[in-house]
Amino acid sequence: MVRILSALTVALFVVAGCSTSGSDKPTPELAPRGTQMTTAKPTRQDLTSKVSLSGKVAINPVFGLVSPVAGQVRYLDVKTPEKTPAKPTKVANVFANGKPTAVDVPAGATFSGRLADDKATVTAGQPIASAKHVGYGLVAEIKGEQAYQLSDALSSVQAQIKNGPGPFPCAVLGTIAALPAGTIPDPPPAENPATPPPSGGPVTNPAPPPGNGKPEENKPNPSEATGMRLVCTAPSDLKLINGAEATLEVVTEKAANVMVLPVEAVAGGQGKGKVDVLGPSGERVTKDVVLGLTDGKVVQIKSGLVGDETVAVPGPNLPPAQQDPNSPGGPGK
Repeated sequence: MVRILSALTVALFVVAGCSTSGSDKPTPELAPRGTQMTTAKPTRQDLTSKVSLSGKVAINPVFGLVSPVAGQVRYLDVKTPEKTPAKPTKVANVFANGKPTAVDVPAGATFSGRLADDKATVTAGQPIASAKHVGYGLVAEIKGEQAYQLSDALSSVQAQIKNGPGPFPCAVLGTIAALPAGTIPDPPPAENPATPPPSGGPVTNPAPPPGNGKPEENKPNPSEATGMRLVCTAPSDLKLINGAEATLEVVTEKAANVMVLPVEAVAGGQGKGKVDVLGPSGERVTKDVVLGLTDGKVVQIKSGLVGDETVAVPGPNLPPAQQDPNSPGGPGK
């Protein structure tokens, strides 16, 4: 019996010793916020900034034409074409200092409506006419926050049809601005010669024929209002299917051989940022930098660094904005 009790005592001591040594091991957990994980050095590379838009293939999409100069717009009476125009169609002149500048609907499209009153004063870049592309096009809706980023960057657009052809260059039509409903004025009534009275009575003019003698089916339909959107056309040898989903990639800016850092090493945005530069002893010195382009992986450093620094990754934590003590929810309330 004594031997049994001694054996149990030894076993309990061993178990207790094992459990005590195990509790001394720290529990694995995430590193505290701001803990330096690695470092990086500035490098140089070509950088391209892009914006991706979701779109679809559409038939006969409407696009807008803008005034090339500031001045007074004078519209022309545009007849409905009997077939798809193979040449540009002149639809208006904008007069500036007495000099007219033509506004043309491109070949392959038809005039769809006036977007301003005749003789109205317009600004350069203001949509003044709508047109309808005949055939397939690609249309992508644009959010308000993307408008200024894309407005001057429509020269390089690539498109990819989902589960279809691409990528391929897509030629942009018109402007991305939202369009009001286009209007097409009725043609002036036909002038009829006066009919002499049978017995010296007053001269009368017969009523013009219904529709001014123009078949109703040939009357053009005015365009509907549109939101901001990008309309472009694919090469003619590609097969497109109406309604097919597509992605449009717009190159907004390019820069060659610029200094860059990983985006994780930089805090801030909209042109201003901060980085933590490591000193000889590993101490951190936070420096202000001016930011440029980004592709989502690296960001351009325009100024603030020489190029031979070692920076901490992740970058510095920006302090929260100081709250006004008198504001709602502030310390004084």
